Amino acid sequence: MKIFRNSLLREFATTGMATFLVLLGITITTQLVRFLGLAAAGSISFAGVFALLALTSFNYLPVILSLTLFISVLMTLSRSYRDSEMIVWFSSGMSLTRWINPVLSFAGPVVILIALLSLMLSPWAVTKSEEFTRLMDNRDDVSQVTPGMFRESRHNERVFFVENINEGENVFANVFVSSTQNQKTGVMVAKRGQLETFPNGDRFLVLLNGRRYEGVPGTTEYRISQFERYAMRVEVREAKTVTPSAKALPTLELLRNPTPVYMGELAWRLGLPLSALILALLAIPLSFVNPRAGRSLNLVLAILIYMIYNNVISIAQAWIAQQRVGLPAGLLGVHAAMLFILMLLFFRRLTLFSVFRFFR
Repeated sequence: MKIFRNSLLREFATTGMATFLVLLGITITTQLVRFLGLAAAGSISFAGVFALLALTSFNYLPVILSLTLFISVLMTLSRSYRDSEMIVWFSSGMSLTRWINPVLSFAGPVVILIALLSLMLSPWAVTKSEEFTRLMDNRDDVSQVTPGMFRESRHNERVFFVENINEGENVFANVFVSSTQNQKTGVMVAKRGQLETFPNGDRFLVLLNGRRYEGVPGTTEYRISQFERYAMRVEVREAKTVTPSAKALPTLELLRNPTPVYMGELAWRLGLPLSALILALLAIPLSFVNPRAGRSLNLVLAILIYMIYNNVISIAQAWIAQQRVGLPAGLLGVHAAMLFILMLLFFRRLTLFSVFRFFR
C-alpha cells in the first residue's frame, strides 16, 4: 500500500507541475499582450511592463494553483479508469473512499500555500500593482510619450511625437510638437530635444536646432522662425490621493473594519483554499471514465462544475458586499452546498460499485 501511495503522489506531482506550467504560461501570455497594448498607448512605460506582469501573475497564483490541484487529481484518476487499473482496485475489495487519504496528502500542502497566497501575499501584490499604476498615471505628458506614436497632453492643448528616446539621458531625437494658443496653431520640429529641471523645480522640454511654424489654420498667414534653443514648460500632474481597493488591503485590516465590501473580499480570500480542498475531493467521483467510451463528457462536466463553483463564490462575495447575506451564510452556505454535492457523488459511485461487485 505504501508503494502504491508513493507512486500515486509522484503521478499527482508530475501532472500537477505540467498543468501549472501550462496555466501559468497562458496567464502570462494574456497579461503580457494586455500590458504591451497599454505600453504602446503610453499608459505605462515599457520598463514597467514586466514589473506589472510579475505582480499580476503573483495575484493569479491562488486561482491557478486551485485549478491545477483539481485538474491533476482528475486527470490522474481518469487515467486509472482508462487503463482499467480501477477495475483491479475494486475487484480486490478496495473502496473508492480509500483514495481520499492520498489525495488529501497531495492536496494539503497546496491548500496551505493557496491560503498563504490568498490571505497574505496576493494583497501585497495588488497593493504594489496599484501603487505602480498610480505612479504611471502621475507622470507628466512628456514622460508618457512613446517613440513613433503621437501623444496628446492631458488638456489636449499639445500633441507630441518623437522618433527615438534615450531614456537614460532624457534625450529625444526628431521631435514634433503641435500646440494651440490664442486660436493660433504652432508647430515646432527639432532634431533634438531634452528634459531639463530648473533650480526652482520646474521641468522644461528644451528643443534644440529647430523651426517653429505659427499661424491660423486655413489661411496663408504663417510665420516661420528658426531657433537654437526653445523651452516649453511641462506641467507636472498632481499626485492623486486614492483610497486602496479592498483587494489591496491586508487581511487583518479587513477584520478590523468589518464593512460589507471588506467582508465580501474576506469571503473570497477564505473561499479560495476551502474551494481548492473541496474540488480536490470532488475530482475523485468525477474522475469516473468508462474505458470503452471517451472521457470528453467527463472532463466537460468537471470543468462545468468548476466554473459554476467559482461563479457562485463570486456571486456570494457580491451579495455580502451588497448586504443581501451575511458573512457566515455567504461563506459557509456555498461550500456546504458543494460538500453536500460531493457526498451525493460519492454515494452514487459507491452504490454503483457495490452493484458491480454483487453481479460479479
